Amino acid sequence: MSAPTRGSSARRVALMTREGYGMLESAVRLLVAACLERGVELCAVRGDIGSADLEASGLLLIDHDPREPSVDLVVTLGGDGTILRALRAFAGTGVPVFALNFGQVGFLATAEADDLAGTFGRALDGEFECLDVPAVTVHVDGEEAEHFGVNDVSLHRQTGTRVAELGYGVDGAIIGAVRCDGLVACTPAGSTGYNLAGGGPIMAWGVAGYGVSFIAPHSLTARSIVAAPTDQLIVENRGQGALDVLVDGRETGVELRPGRRAVLGYRTDAAVLAQLPGATFYARLREKFGHLRG
Repeated sequence: MSAPTRGSSARRVALMTREGYGMLESAVRLLVAACLERGVELCAVRGDIGSADLEASGLLLIDHDPREPSVDLVVTLGGDGTILRALRAFAGTGVPVFALNFGQVGFLATAEADDLAGTFGRALDGEFECLDVPAVTVHVDGEEAEHFGVNDVSLHRQTGTRVAELGYGVDGAIIGAVRCDGLVACTPAGSTGYNLAGGGPIMAWGVAGYGVSFIAPHSLTARSIVAAPTDQLIVENRGQGALDVLVDGRETGVELRPGRRAVLGYRTDAAVLAQLPGATFYARLREKFGHLRG
């Protein structure tokens, strides 16, 4: 992530959330009130909001794309899944995503679900910093589309298949081969997710580059790699079964079949994350992971 820049006050805001959080409706009403007080238009996708009478309170409900009409701020109420969905939806637009945690960990969220009125006011008044969020990209031989993950891209052997064998190298230089259940390539923001669970390195948000780690490697020498932003990781499926390609834990429908290659890389400035001033990476690391509490 690059150095933060100052936010600006909002005129039209998109709300992204999902049903199932106990405080959701009251939180939405507080956000609606904060928007009305400032003359800010607030819109949300109809399927995200469970209460029909919220429309009468001043919330504009739209049927499909949260990017239409155009907005200058996104507010999310949810966990990391909701935040990632918003970052992907608004990737490439330059619109900042201001996330409040209504989930379990919420590592990407800038605030918890308390003092909502004050937090909403700061968001709408532009009292936040904007961080450019990178992504990991993946393209598989024979496929037209390139996919990207804000947290990570992962390759998984399919259920019922034998252990995968992956050959891998960077920019044409072969590094080696490893028998494993798959591979995870993560951004710094995603390094505390699936990557960390598999023993990969924690990467501070200021690091330019992406991490690569193996899932259940059958080797004592398979080690994680931190690749440079310009590095292209080439992964070849040398096994007998196909691997599924996932981005941010979601299936793409793409397979890495035997004999084919996947090219993974680093995409700068994919999305924009809004953060309250003073919310450092290391303070967040301490607060979000209980075993790191001092």
